[in-house]
Amino acid sequence: MAGRHSKRCIFANAQPLQELRMSTPCHARLLSGLLVLLLAGCSSLAPRPELPDQNAVARAQGTALDDLIDKAEAAHPGQSGFRLVREGPEAFAIRAHTALMAGRSLDVQTYIWKDDATGAFLAYRAIEAADRGVKVRLLVDDMDARGKNYKFAALAAHPNIEVRMFNPFGSRTGALQFAFEALGSFSRINRRMHNKSWIADNRIAIVGGRNLGNEYFGASKEVNFVDLDFAMVGPVVRDASASFDRYWNSQASYPMALLAPDDVTTAALDTLRKSAAARAAVAQDHPFAVELRNSDAIQRLVAGDWPMHWTSRYLFVADDPAKALDDGGGPAGSQVLAMIGPMLEDSRHRISIISPYFVPGKQGSSFFVRQVGAGTGVRVLTNSLAANDVAMVYGGYSKSRPALLQGGVQIWELKPLPGVETQRSMFGSSGASLHTKALAADSSRLFVGSYNLDPRSTSLNCEQGVFVEESTVATQLEAIFDQESSGERAWAVTLENGKLRWSDGSRTYDDSPEASGGQKFQAWLAKVLHLDSQL
Repeated sequence: MAGRHSKRCIFANAQPLQELRMSTPCHARLLSGLLVLLLAGCSSLAPRPELPDQNAVARAQGTALDDLIDKAEAAHPGQSGFRLVREGPEAFAIRAHTALMAGRSLDVQTYIWKDDATGAFLAYRAIEAADRGVKVRLLVDDMDARGKNYKFAALAAHPNIEVRMFNPFGSRTGALQFAFEALGSFSRINRRMHNKSWIADNRIAIVGGRNLGNEYFGASKEVNFVDLDFAMVGPVVRDASASFDRYWNSQASYPMALLAPDDVTTAALDTLRKSAAARAAVAQDHPFAVELRNSDAIQRLVAGDWPMHWTSRYLFVADDPAKALDDGGGPAGSQVLAMIGPMLEDSRHRISIISPYFVPGKQGSSFFVRQVGAGTGVRVLTNSLAANDVAMVYGGYSKSRPALLQGGVQIWELKPLPGVETQRSMFGSSGASLHTKALAADSSRLFVGSYNLDPRSTSLNCEQGVFVEESTVATQLEAIFDQESSGERAWAVTLENGKLRWSDGSRTYDDSPEASGGQKFQAWLAKVLHLDSQL
């Protein structure tokens, strides 16, 4: 797969953007040359000096998490336990509670860490853990983190907290500097670390699609995501830790003390500590906190009731972090795709795909149509245009939709969340109703991770995920698909006499339902500009 076997390289056909050339008068060329020099001066990032490798703190005995998990692991030798975490409050509670219980280490890897109620509370939990002597490592992609430079620098001043930024900007402040550097180093800046892991004491790991912030945990008043994680115990946790170490030690990961040494100060940490404590106290009265305290399911979870499904048939996969440092090898650089392809190709009965950004292109569409022709049902749940935060991605997907439908692939598009106005942008990545990245095959195998089925996840971003062969959790994922694709939640998309139709069982539309003119224009623009490789 991924370039080595073309029939399995199912999301790899998007062509790179072509350079735009036009004749210019001499003075314009001179100004262009000066601009290039300016951009070059603003976009330099010094190579990271050689640093000694660091590895996760080894599994041991004696912490609260050890005591909780040891008995379960002993009852399932050689196996790992998996739990699908669908509800946002549970996803938050597991993270917050494992940070509270951690006695040795806390490793957090994320694409986005928001400075809102839940994000600030988790940061406070990290400070509390470090105060107890826990070794805390925070690895954050710098695209969003740069704007929170001072707070991450303050955390890095704690003797037990290390903070590294993945593929960072050389400039740490200023919108103009950000723009200049992004333009001058576009090839590098365009590649991001999309992985998400939360690992406590090397005994329990939470991985999947969720970033850290209100909308990922169901705590936002504006928008909340439909998302999914795996909570895991057993040997698979050590696989997740090994992947974290690989990224942590990568040449693309820069210590905060190297990027902003003047901001890594005890005074900044003291200020952050006081602010975080005050915000944590206020958060106790947040409606989300009240909901957590009143939830029987959450209270059982806090008490240690963590039902798991056990199996020895699993695989943790992550792209090589070097994918962010060079051309990435195109589709051949996607280790996640290299495993998804065979899983889908070997399916004989049904494939269920949930992907907020779904851009299969001609090659991917042909693959799915061939699967249908061979007798395997293929169904897809993705965002509708009205629910999509990046309308241009929808434009890329819409080009493939007629061929998919004509070939027998079933498609549902998720409606906007009831009572919520989705935040939208041309290039942003927050605000979509659907954020789950998962698929199931034949009610026996499933994948949950950070990987969208699109060219960006395949060729540009670093991604990761977990493959599990266990019928109970695979069936659970298919049940989630059934619930989210119901008429209350989604529109079924069909092709009737060559025309597209959207229906929820009570009403039918002949155009993208509830989408604004601006969204439709952005989607159209993506189609005519052939931006698929960037989507």
